[in-house]
Order: sequence, then structure tokens, then C-alpha cells
Amino acid sequence: MVTRPRPAIAAGLLLAWSLSFTPAAALAAAPPVSLSESPSGSLSGQEIVRRVENLLWGKTSVGRYRMRITTPHWRRTLELRVWMDRPEKTFIRILAPPKEAGIGSLRIGSEMWNYLPKVERIVKIPPSMMLQPWMGSHFTNDDLVKESSMVHDYTHTVLAEEERDGVVVYVIESLPKPEAAVVWGKLVYEVRRDDLIPLRLSYYDERGRLVKVLTFSEVREMDGRRLPTRWEMRPVDEPGNATVIEMLEVRFDVPIDAGIFTLRHLRSGRR
Repeated sequence: MVTRPRPAIAAGLLLAWSLSFTPAAALAAAPPVSLSESPSGSLSGQEIVRRVENLLWGKTSVGRYRMRITTPHWRRTLELRVWMDRPEKTFIRILAPPKEAGIGSLRIGSEMWNYLPKVERIVKIPPSMMLQPWMGSHFTNDDLVKESSMVHDYTHTVLAEEERDGVVVYVIESLPKPEAAVVWGKLVYEVRRDDLIPLRLSYYDERGRLVKVLTFSEVREMDGRRLPTRWEMRPVDEPGNATVIEMLEVRFDVPIDAGIFTLRHLRSGRR
């Protein structure tokens, strides 16, 4: 069932402490990211989205990210370290600023927990929290943690191949499957044809209304692959609001100690 996303809440509310990163679920181990053609002579929407998701996340990854949240009234910057072992496990720790440092989140399958060091408590996160903004940002928990699988919960169709400034771009419409419990009514991906670099992802509610737009930029080499390192989310109806995620460093397809993905590590507060 498609659920309409709720608007962002102000920072400082209890929900701003909710924290749960996971990768896109149910993806197979990824092949090298390249533009080899399918037997039909062109890539399907499903294959394009699968390769883009692999480009951004890999099978496993360990990285450090900066999140900058801007509203007309305040600004906030967070630094994060994230471990991902797709499709089942993710661990994240906030490194800065000091008052949020040590907050952690663990996801194993469909179960999620947060650790709040100020009260020394582990809190189980209910599924309904996936619709809430993450740490006062313009990303919902589901946007960031990808509880729903971009690849498998939607049907992907290439609507067009458009030329923009001399570059051919795939325009891909993603509609939720009837049985999928997803947040968005429709997604539209815009992806460069020659290297499958994503340019833009538009989010629509179940009524077909454009809610927000995620723009990808600053393509650089990270751990041997070229990918966008700056992701900016802007809500359509909230001028002056934006959240930018910057990829500071990342390693893909590396072994990760199983002890990272445990409640013991979550409670430890260690980075």
C-alpha cells in the first residue's frame, strides 16, 4: 500500500533522534558498472536502476559523510560514518557535532534499533517511523535507509532518451508494485546514458504531486569508481530549505567485521 509521506518536523523533536540507515534491499551481488547492452540491444529500466544503485552503494561499503541541513531559520551540520552489508545489514554512527556524537543505529533485516547515549538507551524503531524526517533533514528515514528496495519494489520503464547539453539522458519512471509497502507514489530517475551517472531523482506522492527533488553532482573518483559525491534534496513547496549530503570518503566491496552489526557495538558508542 502506498503511504503519503509526511512533512518535515522541526529539529529537536523526539523524532529527530530517530536514525536508521539501510541499503536498498534484495539486490544481487553487483557486476562491474559498465554500459553493456542487453540482448535486445538496449538496457531495460530495471537494469539501469539496478546498475545505478550498485554504483552508489556497492555490495558492501564503509564511508564517511557530511550532511548539511538548511532552512530559512537555522542551519545544522552532521558528520556520519556508515557501514553497509547489502541487503540485510547497516550500522551508522554520528561523529559530530558533540551533542549528537555517539548516536547510533543498527538495522538487521526488517528490525531497527537506535542508541541514544545521553540516556544510555537502545530504542526499537517501529515501521511507522520510516515516514519521518531523519534528524530534522529533508530526507525521510526511508529515503536514506532505503527500507523499500528501489530495484524490486517498483516497475521501471524508460520513458525517453533526451539530449541535454550534448549528453543523452535516460528518463525512467518507477511505479510501485501493487504488493509493495512503499512511501512514494512514483519516482522519476534521470541518468546519463554513457556512464549511468544519476543526475536527478524526483519524488511524487500517490496523487502524482511532485514533493521533492534530489540532484546529484560533483562527479569524482572514489575507491576506483566515478560517482556523484554531492546529493542535494530540495522540497518543492518549501523555498529556502535544502539538505546536502557530501561523500567524504568511501571504500566499496570490502570485508566488514560481523561484530559491527550487533547491539553490543551499538551500545558501545564506539566509532
